[in-house]
Amino acid sequence: MTAAAPTDADLIAAHASGDPHAFSELVRRHRDRMWAVALRTLRDPEEAADALQDAFISAFRAAANFRAESQVTTWLHRIVVNACLDRVRRRQARPTVPLPEAGVNEPATPRDSMADRETRLVIKEALAQLPEDQRMPIVLVDVEGYSVSETAKMLGIAEGTVKSRCARGRAKLAKVLGHLRNPDALANVPTPESKRERGGRSGAQREREGR
Repeated sequence: MTAAAPTDADLIAAHASGDPHAFSELVRRHRDRMWAVALRTLRDPEEAADALQDAFISAFRAAANFRAESQVTTWLHRIVVNACLDRVRRRQARPTVPLPEAGVNEPATPRDSMADRETRLVIKEALAQLPEDQRMPIVLVDVEGYSVSETAKMLGIAEGTVKSRCARGRAKLAKVLGHLRNPDALANVPTPESKRERGGRSGAQREREGR
């Protein structure tokens, strides 16, 4: 009978006890998800890669102090978010880095259709337009699925602040992404030519009625 795979908490405990392979397994399990959070937050692959490296170094050093008061994934997310916040603070005086046209270094998704990739790019660009303080709660709550309470702990802010920032961010995203919910909306917008056409027909009809 095959032994059950160790849980994340088991790996943390094994790492703290000196197992040289336990932390590498933990990284292997969660790297893609942590990378997605860092990339969506920082919008720059190089910055995200550096933040992720900083986060895993911090986690490696702090693992012995993990007290299992939260899930390991939540603990890792908090460390990644803090590493991203540190980089945001450092670059605030620097020009904004343009969003890359494609998801450089993102995990490959060869089976996705072109439409799906375009939709993800549109959403990524929409997230990039949000202020930092709104983007991070949106990424954690709406993209990663964390609760308001967990997000508040990760960001070190009140739950009410998370809710208000998410509400403001969602309102902005709704304006930018409205066409994804109603793809026919653009097709129904009258062009100048169609307006003139309709105006011409109605004028002809009025002329016939006058006769």
